[in-house]
Amino acid sequence: MSAEAHQRRVVRRPVAATVLAADGVTPLLARLYGARGVTSAEELSLGLERLVPVGTLPGVEAAAALLARHRAGRVLIVGDFDADGATASALMVRVLRRYGFASVDFLVPDRFRLGYGLSPGVVVEAEKRAPSLLVTVDNGVSSIDGVAAARAAGLEVLITDHHLPGAVLPEATVHVNPNLPGSGFASRALAGVGVAFYVLAALGRLLGRPTGELSDYLDLVALGTVADVVPLDRNNRILVEQGLRRVRAGRAVPGLRALCAVARRPQDRLVASDLGFFVGPRLNAAGRLTDMSIGIECLLADDDTRALELATELDRLNTERREIESKMQAEAERIIVGLRFDAEGATLPAGLCLYDAGWHQGVVGLVASRIKDRVHRPVVAFAPGDDGALRGSARSVPGVHVRDALEAVSTAVPGLIDRFGGHAMAAGLTLGAGRVREFADLFAAEVARRAEPGMLQGTWLTDGELGAAELTLETAATLRAAGPWGSGFPEPCFDGRFSVLEAREVGDGHLKCVVRHGRAAPPLDAIAFGWLKRSGRALPRPGTVADLVYRLDVNEYQGVRRLQLLVDEFTPAAG
Repeated sequence: MSAEAHQRRVVRRPVAATVLAADGVTPLLARLYGARGVTSAEELSLGLERLVPVGTLPGVEAAAALLARHRAGRVLIVGDFDADGATASALMVRVLRRYGFASVDFLVPDRFRLGYGLSPGVVVEAEKRAPSLLVTVDNGVSSIDGVAAARAAGLEVLITDHHLPGAVLPEATVHVNPNLPGSGFASRALAGVGVAFYVLAALGRLLGRPTGELSDYLDLVALGTVADVVPLDRNNRILVEQGLRRVRAGRAVPGLRALCAVARRPQDRLVASDLGFFVGPRLNAAGRLTDMSIGIECLLADDDTRALELATELDRLNTERREIESKMQAEAERIIVGLRFDAEGATLPAGLCLYDAGWHQGVVGLVASRIKDRVHRPVVAFAPGDDGALRGSARSVPGVHVRDALEAVSTAVPGLIDRFGGHAMAAGLTLGAGRVREFADLFAAEVARRAEPGMLQGTWLTDGELGAAELTLETAATLRAAGPWGSGFPEPCFDGRFSVLEAREVGDGHLKCVVRHGRAAPPLDAIAFGWLKRSGRALPRPGTVADLVYRLDVNEYQGVRRLQLLVDEFTPAAG
C-alpha cells in the first residue's frame, strides 16, 4: 500500500438556516457564509468599531501601566523566530518609539543555540543591554526558569503571549494572554501580534495618544495573524481585513511592501491567502534557517532601498528553505512507505513520528505539516539539535489536541520530554537523544486513545457543486473580495465532475489541464500543484473524466485576467 493509495473522501459542509439572502447577500455567498456559521449581514461588518473592546482583555490595563513606568528607561522586546513573533516584535518597537519611549530594542533567541522563549540563556544575553523591562511577544507563558532568572537579576517582566499555559505560570510582573485560566475574553484566537496590538491600544489610551493612531500598523497585525494560522473568528477577521485595506491603499510599512514585491504579489489586490502562502513564508525563512533579526529589521526599515535589500535576502533564504524541505519531504515519504510494509499489511500508527539524523531542525515543522496532510493523522518530525537533544515539531488534525497529547505522554513518563508547548493543531518539543522509539510508541497510543472513529480517515470539506453558469471570472472575483478567508473561516472549496480536454506537465511536477464541466460549458484552465510528483501519478489522457476538488482563482498574465481552477484533488472517475 503506497502513501498515496488512500484518497480523502469528499464531505460537503452543511448549511445552517440563514437569513443572509434576505439581507441582500447573493445566494451563493449566503450559502457559503451560512456554512461558516454566519446568520446575518451585520456579522459581516468588519469595521474597527466592531473589535472586542480593548479593556476586556485581562491584564492589558496593568500592562499599559507597567510600560508607562518604563517610558524613560530601557525596554527590550524578546521576540520569537516565526512570522507572528517577528511582526509582534516590529509592532512593539515601532509603536513604543512613536509613543516617545526613550530606548526600545529587540532580541530574538537563537533557536539553534538557546531554544524557544525567554530561557535563562536569553536573560544572560538580555542583561548585556542593561534593560529595565523585558517584554515578551508571542512567547513567555512557559518560560518559568527564564522569568525567574530575570526577576533574580532585578528586571521586571511583561509577558504577552497567546499560547496555552501549563499547570504553573511564570512569576512575571504582568501577564497578558487571552488563554489564561479564568479569561473571559471573547476572542481567544488572537495571535501573538494581536495580543501585542491590544496591549499597545491600552497604552495609547493611557498616554492620551490620538484615537486611531495604532491603526497605522494593522498591516503588521494582519500579516502575523494570517501567517500563524490562528482561527479567523470575527475579531481576527476585522484585524486582517483592516490590515489588508491598508496594504491595498499603499500605506503598508516599507518592509511589507518589499516582501510583496519580491513575492510578485500585487499590493492593490492583496488578499489573506497572499500573506499566508507568499509573504509569510519569506519572513519565516529567516527564523527557520538563520536569524529572524533579518525579518524584523526588514519590517522596521523606513527606507525603501534598505527594505528591498532585506526582503531580497529573505527571498533567497526562502528558496534555500524550499530546497531543503523538498529533500526532507522525499525522505519522509520513503520512511512512510517502509512503515506501511512492516509486519505484513500493517498500517500507519495513529500518531506518526519521523526522524532522520540529517534533517534540519528549522524545517521539520513544514515536513510534519506536509506529511500530516498526506496521511491524515498527527505527525511529529524530529531533527538533531545543536546540544545533542532532538528538536521535534508536531502538526495535528481536527479533533486531536496535540499539545494535550504531549502533556499526557509527559505525565505518563516523567523526564521523557524535556520541554514542550503549543496549540491544539501545532506544538514543539525537545526529546533526549535515543528516545524517539519510546516516545513514538507512547504518542501513537495516546493519539489512538483520543481519536474518534473516522477522525484519521482524511476528508475534503467542500461547499458542494457550482453550476456551469457560476464557473466564471466574475464569481472568482466576488469570492476573492468576500474574505478574508483562512483558518476557521475557510476559503470556498467546491467539488464536481469534469472532462479533461488537455493535460501537460508544467514547472516541477504541476499538472496543467483544460477541463469542461458539462458538454455545453466553455473550457476552463485548471492546475494541480505538485500532483505529478506524488507516487503512482501520470498525465491523464484527453477524454478522461475526473472528480475534482477545487477553488476558484483569478489568474492574471500579461495584463489578461482569466478564471483558473486551483485543484486540490484530482481523482479519475470510476466507471
